Amino acid sequence: MQRLYDFLRRHPTWVDSFWAVLLFGISVVSEAVRQEAGQSAPGTDSEAAIVPVLLLLSLVIALRRRMPEKMLLLAIGVGVAQLALNVATTPANFAFLVITYTVAATGARWASRLALAVGLTAAPLAQVRWPEKESSVLGSIALMIFMTVPFALAWVLGDSIRTRRAYYEQLEERATRLEKEREAQAKVAVAAERARIARELHDVVAHNVSVMVVQADGAAYVLDSAPDQAKKALETISSTGRQALAEMRRLLGVLRTGEHQESGEYVPQPDVEQIDELIEQCRTSGLPVDFKVEGTPRPLPSGVELTAYRIVQEALTNTRKHGGPNAGASVRLVYFDDGLGLLVEDDGKGAPHELYEEGGADGQGHGLIGMRERVGMVGGTLDAGPRPGGGFRISVLLPLKPAH
Repeated sequence: MQRLYDFLRRHPTWVDSFWAVLLFGISVVSEAVRQEAGQSAPGTDSEAAIVPVLLLLSLVIALRRRMPEKMLLLAIGVGVAQLALNVATTPANFAFLVITYTVAATGARWASRLALAVGLTAAPLAQVRWPEKESSVLGSIALMIFMTVPFALAWVLGDSIRTRRAYYEQLEERATRLEKEREAQAKVAVAAERARIARELHDVVAHNVSVMVVQADGAAYVLDSAPDQAKKALETISSTGRQALAEMRRLLGVLRTGEHQESGEYVPQPDVEQIDELIEQCRTSGLPVDFKVEGTPRPLPSGVELTAYRIVQEALTNTRKHGGPNAGASVRLVYFDDGLGLLVEDDGKGAPHELYEEGGADGQGHGLIGMRERVGMVGGTLDAGPRPGGGFRISVLLPLKPAH
């Protein structure tokens, strides 16, 4: 049955042709019975025109879905011919109801309006052309109304089907559009995530490699005179390298899986509490850093904590790269009621401001551009520039959303 139903749906003209043949047969039998009873409509040409009328009305049924507008015009022409040639109504005139419904459901708007107008006038014209001999005026009016109602109902049903079909098409179009928008948003999210990971890799590599370079230079300098200090420097290089590898594995794991799967050898995202370890690492590498916390420490959003940590890490890395010998730095972490403040300063000879904007003296990193992107992602502000008398200053304010 399902195969038959699918076949009929794929071949609607065959179905309509079957009903057209059936309607033609019923009309022929009905007309034959009526002629035998002597009830055919008067008119010298009516008998010769009956068969063409029946054939044309059956054709309207057969091709109604393939060419609804043309079949409507054909049906109107047949109706006019029936009135002119005095061919009384037959069961084949049911085609007028069918084509009215079809045009209202699938035809052009002008054809739908024309079908409604013709349908509302067909019954009155038929009643005037072939009046009931024994019917009163009120009876004739009631009969006209009764015969008009089916045309109105057929048109209303077809128009409601058109409206429903248009509604479903809009839903499908909207679903398709939303699907495309979701795909576009997913691509944007992937690009943003890769940009974030690029910043993370820059911070990890730039900071830890600079620490390792400084420690390696120090170990080479004191290798013969102070082997204990050289051993300590090598241990620092080893631990720093392991930490850098762990963070890089975590970030590259995110690139491979597309998700934050922090298990096994992956390490958590750094937070504000780990700034102490970062400062101590810088001090061990030979950069004196003064670190103070003001205000009452409290839990912060993970995005704010990560941003604060990376800003301090990038700023101290730039100090070590551009500050020159004997440079020192200071870090202030201030907890406000509605935000977190960061102030990182150094007293080194510094480098031109443009180098920081380009990402460093080699012009290959992220520098202040990466800092501004990080701060902008959490809705904060950043102010950076040379200090009066030498050195560089970075001031950041990260807003905190009120808890609900």
